[in-house]
Amino acid sequence: MKNLVPCLWFENNAEEAVNFYTSVFKDGRILQTTRYDKTGPLEEGTVLTISFIINGTEFLALNGGPHFTFNPAVSFIVNCKDQNEIDYYWDKLSSSSADEQCGWLKDKFGLSWQIVPHNISELLHNPDPAKSARAMKALLAMKKIEIDKLVTA
Repeated sequence: MKNLVPCLWFENNAEEAVNFYTSVFKDGRILQTTRYDKTGPLEEGTVLTISFIINGTEFLALNGGPHFTFNPAVSFIVNCKDQNEIDYYWDKLSSSSADEQCGWLKDKFGLSWQIVPHNISELLHNPDPAKSARAMKALLAMKKIEIDKLVTA
């Protein structure tokens, strides 16, 4: 059992979301599903919770009703080894170009993700302050991160 597990609150589509996330991430798998019984606020048989793993991290998805929604104040970072991996996750997860900025995107469930190169800090924090400033300026103009543009900035 992990001692820190993010819980994702969905109105009523946790099962759809988990099936999506476990299909996007190659190591994704469902661990356990719990369903509402006749005493629950949602229809009997509806998913209450689903525990699942993506990218080695355990999550819990909860169908809790319309009380809460996702916002960009919380996001999940996917550290990518190369541009191909950035392109893969970007293409799979992004649902609206209006909600993209500096490697951040929002998926079709409203959850925010940061799709970044594993060495993003190194690319932005060069010992040469002028190079760091150029890299940051390049990043701020991007939606999906393009590693080559950060390297050559």
